[in-house]
Amino acid sequence: MNTTTTTSSRDVTDIGGSEDGDLLVWILAWSELAAFGALLCAFIAAGWMHPADFAAGRAQLHQDIPVLNTMVLLASGWFAASAASPNSRSRRLQLFAAAASGLLFVVIKLCEYRVEGISIVTTDTFTQLYLLLTGFHLAHVLFGSFILLIVGVFPNRQNIHLICTLWHVVDIVWLVMLPVVYLI
Repeated sequence: MNTTTTTSSRDVTDIGGSEDGDLLVWILAWSELAAFGALLCAFIAAGWMHPADFAAGRAQLHQDIPVLNTMVLLASGWFAASAASPNSRSRRLQLFAAAASGLLFVVIKLCEYRVEGISIVTTDTFTQLYLLLTGFHLAHVLFGSFILLIVGVFPNRQNIHLICTLWHVVDIVWLVMLPVVYLI
């Protein structure tokens, strides 16, 4: 009995551990990290140049709200990681849960702005950079949540891999932003 096997290009890709689109994932991930890195460096440099503005700005921030948002975003990342797991049996539900957690993050962040009395019409350096940095991150969370919803409706392994990897980049950015913005 001849047991010749043929291997499709898809099987070779699976065996090698590489996904189609990995280059795109890494380009997007590194570009996100570079953009947020530049914003964080600007925030830190401005804090050194305007220490009084930054001390006064940080004094009006609430510490408990961003901690709550961190837990929400980490839960969302866990749902995304679960959806991307090869053994996942409820990918759609996990993607929807990740998206819902991301949208909850957005709602909490908007409430935080309101509670803190932060307005886009401001003149101090801290508030301008705080809104730029956190607002840019907020836009990424909102957009990523909608992409998670779309991928949840039309799941395929490549799209799940792409959005979940980028979602984790958004998580990492927040975990770096939290101490830089709220604690330092």
